[in-house]
Amino acid sequence: MNPLSHLMPELEAGLAALGLPAQPLAARLLDYLALLDRWNRTYNLTAIRDPREMLSKHLLDSLSMWPHVRDGKLADLGTGPGLPGIPLALARPGLQVTLVESNGKKTRFLREVVRQLGLANVRVLESRAEAVDEPGAYDQITARAMDTLAGILEVGGHLLAPGGRLLAMKGQRPDAEIAALPPGWRVETVQPLAVPGLEGDRHLVTVTRGPAEAA
Repeated sequence: MNPLSHLMPELEAGLAALGLPAQPLAARLLDYLALLDRWNRTYNLTAIRDPREMLSKHLLDSLSMWPHVRDGKLADLGTGPGLPGIPLALARPGLQVTLVESNGKKTRFLREVVRQLGLANVRVLESRAEAVDEPGAYDQITARAMDTLAGILEVGGHLLAPGGRLLAMKGQRPDAEIAALPPGWRVETVQPLAVPGLEGDRHLVTVTRGPAEAA
């Protein structure tokens, strides 16, 4: 019995609001959340302590970008405890996710999640993003709480294949960051995201190689 099973109705409602099928996804997400809650008491993997708060601020927030993610290879840079990479891997089995994290206790947790949940479409790399020697290997990279757009591209842009995209989750529309993009990169779209149970602005900024254009 999952110790967080009392959160199931709230999670199922959130998934429905995002246009995702509730089962078996909700049960798999709750298994991940229970592991995160247990490990977090010892290893301080996330500052959020309350599992109900984790449900909205971690799980549903991560999944709010799912319609914009394509199947293929995705590198989640500075993933921390696996956000958004693990929820996305659970929601999109056709996605091959590489979780990039330099913190050893977090990568130990990630490997345990992969093992316990049997995530064949997830691999864990204990590394800083700039040190990952896989140039052009990914269709998409993402970073949920890592840096400015220019900063993410500086450490992870080399990982993108031609035509690859950075999917960056932001709060308010980051116009100053967009204006500061390095040469050779352009914004493809800026999309507002609605996260069930969360107030405040959320945006997904999609960046690809090419001459600058108005977003």
